[in-house]
Amino acid sequence: MTVVKRPNRRAEKAQETRRRIIEAARELFVADGYGATNLQDVADRAGVAVQTIYFTFGNKRALLKELVDVTIAGDSEPVATMDRPWFTDAVAAGTAGEMLAAYVPGSSAVLARVSPIMRVLEAAVANDPEVAALWPQDEDLRYVVQRAAADALVTKPGARGGLEADEAADLLYGILSPELYLLFTRDRAWPHDRWLTWATQTLHTQLCA
Repeated sequence: MTVVKRPNRRAEKAQETRRRIIEAARELFVADGYGATNLQDVADRAGVAVQTIYFTFGNKRALLKELVDVTIAGDSEPVATMDRPWFTDAVAAGTAGEMLAAYVPGSSAVLARVSPIMRVLEAAVANDPEVAALWPQDEDLRYVVQRAAADALVTKPGARGGLEADEAADLLYGILSPELYLLFTRDRAWPHDRWLTWATQTLHTQLCA
């Protein structure tokens, strides 16, 4: 006889509550600003008691960090960027060109998710130095990801002759940066697809034979 485990309803309810709080925070932080939004506002929008937010996250800074981390990942699963399918599939590509064809869209999806909250994060860091301390200060995690991608790319057929991993990592880090993405899509009003085409072509020219 096969035993079928029933879903843990309490855990599901807690996860749904967490999701509603994060989404409410996203909407209010973007619309009104991080500083102008208090946790009671978030609780009212999410339909929960403010004590639930304190119990779940601790404080507003921790809620902002969770919002940023979930936005980067695309979900709340505890899976590192370099273990996610979009990254591992790209790194496993047979040639440098094929890797870029998979890697740039994957990276651009992250940038598209993050861009709406970049101003929120910038303003929060400017007004509350303790916000910046929520993330590791001893290493740039975004560079760590791009360096891992560069290490894989330079070993593949089709990579530009003489290309070193340091240079490849710098190019990936710069061109696939949120700052450059926002410069084109927010400040110059480029559609996402136009930016994606440009970034892919530019990296291909710089990194491939």
